Amino acid sequence: MKKAALKDPPSPRNREAVTDGLTIAGRDFTSRLFIGTAQYPNQQVMLDAIAASGAEVVTVAMRRVRLDAGGESLFDLLGGRYFILPNTAGCYTARDAVLTAQLAREALETDWVKLEVIGDDETLFPDVEQLIPAARELVKDGFIVLPYCNDDPVTAKKLEDLGCPAVMPLGAPIGSGMGIRNPYNIRIIREMCTVPIILDAGVGTASDVTVAMELGCDGVLLNSAVARARDPISMARAVRLALEAGRLAYTSGRIPHRLYAKASSPEEGVIGRVSASKAR
Repeated sequence: MKKAALKDPPSPRNREAVTDGLTIAGRDFTSRLFIGTAQYPNQQVMLDAIAASGAEVVTVAMRRVRLDAGGESLFDLLGGRYFILPNTAGCYTARDAVLTAQLAREALETDWVKLEVIGDDETLFPDVEQLIPAARELVKDGFIVLPYCNDDPVTAKKLEDLGCPAVMPLGAPIGSGMGIRNPYNIRIIREMCTVPIILDAGVGTASDVTVAMELGCDGVLLNSAVARARDPISMARAVRLALEAGRLAYTSGRIPHRLYAKASSPEEGVIGRVSASKAR
């Protein structure tokens, strides 16, 4: 198989960071936003949208790319500017996913893979029964595995225990734009796992990205929200700013929820107000 001529992405010093950096498997990334490459109107819009997003990691489905075809491939377009994360989209068994990851390693000379093993065509939910053994085999084979999983804290913790340096729970079905349907599970996953949590799937607009970051996610992976937007480039800028806002809000620490009001102005010295103790 013809090898793609991929170069290392530029130094973080030469890229404008979305927010504070993210480290996975010992590698530092300047952006916490991961972005896909499918469904754009054309390749120029894709390139402009990715640039506007500020993302450093770009995912590419191995089954969607022919490395032996003539002309310029996605890897030729993106290599050297971005960190390419091949994924196993379209695989329905552990065997197929492992084979696809091995082909990606051979073609792109990378040990990184976003592991997807899908259960059915309607929901595109992960098949945990196939996902776990696939992750185990790939980790044993030296891969840096970033698994797409459901929003189940038990599954997420099992994947971490297998040696996955990050886990990628869904917010909602792929391409649905429904946002985060179960924020409580995402919070539990954040509390149970020590590795980075990257929300994957379900993002429909910028506010979904902010919510994910405020829940404690370390990053967000999206594709459809930008690629299928009326103006992909503007939406890419929007999600970039939304991620930064959500991250800053999370690290700043929100105020606790209260059942009743709490005045922001001082209560002492209010005209006409007498405390209950003085009234007695």
